[in-house]
Amino acid sequence: MSQKVKPVSSSSREIFHVDWLLFGELSRALALKVARDFEPEIVIGIATAGVVPGAVVAAILDRPFRSMIVSRRYRAETIRDTPAVLGSAPAEVRGHRVLIVDETCDSGDTMRLAVAAVVNSGASEVRTAVSFRTGDYEPDYAALETAATIVLPWDREILVDGELLPNPKYQLPGGGY
Repeated sequence: MSQKVKPVSSSSREIFHVDWLLFGELSRALALKVARDFEPEIVIGIATAGVVPGAVVAAILDRPFRSMIVSRRYRAETIRDTPAVLGSAPAEVRGHRVLIVDETCDSGDTMRLAVAAVVNSGASEVRTAVSFRTGDYEPDYAALETAATIVLPWDREILVDGELLPNPKYQLPGGGY
């Protein structure tokens, strides 16, 4: 059973700021949930943000880690409405049990594409795990469920002209964060 958290602000889509300590504890909890029920032979993190929790889960489970790119972006300045697999599934998945990890999962579009790519590459079994379930799609494992917009510790600030500044994509109407 996943832990649920109420959103933390009063805007239309609440914002939940995750610090490094919470991220670490959620990654640990996610790895433990997986270990109780499944023995993956390979862990795949969906690039870009799913690579961070994927690598942590793989390290805790002492399993090899790989990544694959499933993204809504073609280039930094172009965002697609639907995700696309921009790189193939790792060849090592053939005949193995695979855990696919992403940081969040809302509609499941990205996860479904990743699962299809891994299955088509010959994995014997595929399960899914996310740090945050934020929508209707139900991964096999989730550390936390919330309807809030998640702000991850590595995404809170961006480098602009050599200076770390709050990421404008999380700015609330009226200018706050």
